[in-house]
Amino acid sequence: MGDALFDLTGRRALVTGASRGLGLQMARALARAGADLVITARDIASLADSCRELESLGHVVETAALDLRSESSIQAAVTAAMHHGSIDILVNNAGCNIRKPALDITWDDWNTVLDTNLRGTFFVAQAVARTMLPRGRGRIINIGSVTSVSGYAGLAPYCASRGGVKQLTMSLADEFGPHGITVNCLAPGWFRTAQNDVLYRDEEWLAYLVDRIPLRRPGRADDLDGAVVFLASDASGYVTGQTLLVDGGISTGATRALPKNQGGETVR
Repeated sequence: MGDALFDLTGRRALVTGASRGLGLQMARALARAGADLVITARDIASLADSCRELESLGHVVETAALDLRSESSIQAAVTAAMHHGSIDILVNNAGCNIRKPALDITWDDWNTVLDTNLRGTFFVAQAVARTMLPRGRGRIINIGSVTSVSGYAGLAPYCASRGGVKQLTMSLADEFGPHGITVNCLAPGWFRTAQNDVLYRDEEWLAYLVDRIPLRRPGRADDLDGAVVFLASDASGYVTGQTLLVDGGISTGATRALPKNQGGETVR
């Protein structure tokens, strides 16, 4: 009975932003649990290696181009994903960050991050929910962040967008719940990715970070596996509108801002 609760055999999952990093890792976890996959990236060619790897796990894997800042791209990607079957699970992962002091953020910086992480997340969820409602079931997993519940210097647009994802999740859960669709927010803590790799090269910053995390280490990619499979499976059938923090406990006491990184890099 326990294993059956987490079995995704026969289900199809759409995972956005799955060419690398946490998106690819979550796609792996869903495939290992039995799901077939549709994976997306802005540049569809960048999905080739991911596709081959995921297919080696024995499941059907399709690809689609998706630019979260384009309404037509969102609609086209979801239409393409529906060509060979329904979407049972959405992992709304794709996003971006621009890391700057608040006084240096430009109008375009703000729009880039909010349009991608918040507006894009909503319209992907909307497009997929339209296909789930007639079937009376579905799982939507919006990817947030520890910044959904905590603020950090140098991340104003990103924190605003991820806080918005948390609130958006609760609103959609209330609206879609009567139709058998659960909507939850999976919120990773500090995981090393291509977006933030520059920070992890700073030994002083890393030591400070680790000291703030009760489990005394940053997240590893596979730390998200159990959480994403749980939220995608029957095991979470009575869980909706929730933010599941997978952060090593940093959100229990992150009362001080992290030290500034001196590089001033912009990461997209």
